[in-house]
Amino acid sequence: MTDALDTGPGASASAQRSRRRLPWPTALAAAGGLALLLAFPGYSLPPLAVLGPAALALAVRGRRARSGAWLGLVLGLTFFVPLLSWSGVYVGSFPWLALAVSQALFVALLGAATAVVSRFRLWPLWTAALWVADEALRGRVPFGGFPWGRLGLSQTDGPFLSLAAYGGVPGVSFAVALTGTLLAAAVLALVRAWRAADGGTTPRAAVAAVAAVLAVPLLGALAWLPLPGPSLTDGGPPRTVAVIQGDVPEAGLDFNARRRAVLDNHVQQTISLAAAVRAGDRAQPDLVVWPENSSDIDPYTNEDAARQIGRAAEAIGAPILVGAVVDGPGRFISNTGIVWDPETGPGDTYVKRHPVPLAEYVPARDFFRFFSDKVDLVRRDFTHGTEVGVLEMGGAQVGDVICFEVVYDSLVADTVEAGAGMLVVQTNNATFGFTDESEQQLAASRLRAVEFGRTVVVAATSGISAVVAPDGSLARRSELFTPAVFVEDVAQRDSATVAERLGAAPEWLLTALGLGAVLAVAGPAVRRRLQARRAGR
Repeated sequence: MTDALDTGPGASASAQRSRRRLPWPTALAAAGGLALLLAFPGYSLPPLAVLGPAALALAVRGRRARSGAWLGLVLGLTFFVPLLSWSGVYVGSFPWLALAVSQALFVALLGAATAVVSRFRLWPLWTAALWVADEALRGRVPFGGFPWGRLGLSQTDGPFLSLAAYGGVPGVSFAVALTGTLLAAAVLALVRAWRAADGGTTPRAAVAAVAAVLAVPLLGALAWLPLPGPSLTDGGPPRTVAVIQGDVPEAGLDFNARRRAVLDNHVQQTISLAAAVRAGDRAQPDLVVWPENSSDIDPYTNEDAARQIGRAAEAIGAPILVGAVVDGPGRFISNTGIVWDPETGPGDTYVKRHPVPLAEYVPARDFFRFFSDKVDLVRRDFTHGTEVGVLEMGGAQVGDVICFEVVYDSLVADTVEAGAGMLVVQTNNATFGFTDESEQQLAASRLRAVEFGRTVVVAATSGISAVVAPDGSLARRSELFTPAVFVEDVAQRDSATVAERLGAAPEWLLTALGLGAVLAVAGPAVRRRLQARRAGR
C-alpha cells in the first residue's frame, strides 16, 4: 500500500512539480464548486452535481493531505459563498461570509481526507463515503449543525431522487458522489488508454470505468418502479387541505414591524376562501394551514389577535394550524404551531425544536457581539421545543416541522415515525427577500416527500408555498410576495419506506466506511513516522 500522506518516490521533486502545477488543481477545484452551485435550485441543473466530487477527486489525486485541504477549501468557498448569499441580504456581508467560510472549512477537511485515500484501492467508493461523512459532521456541529447544501438536496429531478426512499438524503448524496468519483476514475482510465501504445488491458479498464459511471443513475431510474407516483389522493383516506399564503407588507427584517397587518392578511385570505366555499367555487377544507409567523402577536395574551384567528376559523368551519410567536416559558419566547378549532379555540401545539442559532437565539452573546452587533436584533431567545409535532386536526395526523427544521433528517424522521399521515412545513422566508433561499428550502421538502412517501404541504408567509406529491413533483406552488390559496385533497398515508425503516443506519455505515479507509491508509504512515522519529533520537 502506498503511503497516502506522501506523494511516493521522488517526493521532493514531485512536490516541486506539484507547486508549479498548483494553479491547475486549484482551477479544477473552483470549477467543481461552480458546478455544484449550478446544480442547486436557483440554477437548477441537477446533473452537474456529479462534477463537484469528480473535480475534487481529480484535483487531490495523489497529493498530500494539506494540499487536499487547500483544494477542498477552494471548492467549498466557490460553492458556499454564492449559495448562501441570501443569508446576508438584510444583515450585511459579515454574517453571510462567516457562515460560508465555516461551511467551506468542512469541505477542506473532506479534501484532506480525499487526498489520503486517493491512492488506496477502490478509492472512488471510499471517497464517496467520505462525502457522506463530511455532510454528517457538518449537519451536527457546531450548535446542532447546518446541513444546507448537501449533495442530495440538489436532486429535485432525475434518477438520483428516487434513492431518497431507500437511503434518505445521505443515500442520494452518496449516489451523486459515487457517480462523480467513478467519473473521475473513468477520466483517468481514458487518459491511460490514450497514452497506452499497445492497446492491451488499459482500454478494457476504461470501458469498464465508463460503464460503472452509468450504473448508479441506471439503478436510480429502476428504483422509481415500486414508488408512489404523483397522485395526492392514492394510498390512504383523503382530507381536504387549504394552504394560506397571506403575504407580508414588506420584505426584510422589518417584515413583522406591522405584525397586525401580517395577521390580518391571513385572516382575510381565509375569510375570502370561506366565501368561495359558500358560493360553491371551492371545496370545504377539513383543515387549514397558515405559515410560520402568521401571528407574531401572541394570541394567548392578546385578546384581539385571538378574536381575529377565531373569526377566521369560524368562517371557514375548520381548524387552522396557526404559526405564532408565544411568550414564555420564562425569559424565552416560543415559535409555535397552534391548532385553532372553530368551536373550542386553541388546542394542541408544536414548539420548534431546532431554533436557528444567531437568528432565533444567540449562544455566547457577548462573544458574537464582538464580531457583529446584529446579534442584538435577537432581543429574546427562542426556546427549544421537546415534543414531536404530530397534531390531530380535521381527521388528519399532521406532522409539523417549522422552517429550517425540514433539512434536519432526524427531526423529520421522528415526526413520520410518530404517525404523521402528511407533512407540513410552516415557514417564513420574508427575511430573505427575492433570493434563492425559498427554492433551496423547497428542494428539501421535495426530497422528504420521496424519502417518506408522504405529501408535503409548505405554507409560507410570502412564498414559496407548495403542495409536493409523494414522488417529489410539485402539484401546486406560489410565487414570492404574492397572496395565494391552495385547496387540495391529500391522502393520509401510513406506509413505511425503506428509508424510514433504516433510519440513520445508511449514513452511519457510509461514514464508517469513509473514516475506516482514512484510518487504514493514514494509520500505518503515522506509525512509521513516529517510529522514525524515535529511532532518530
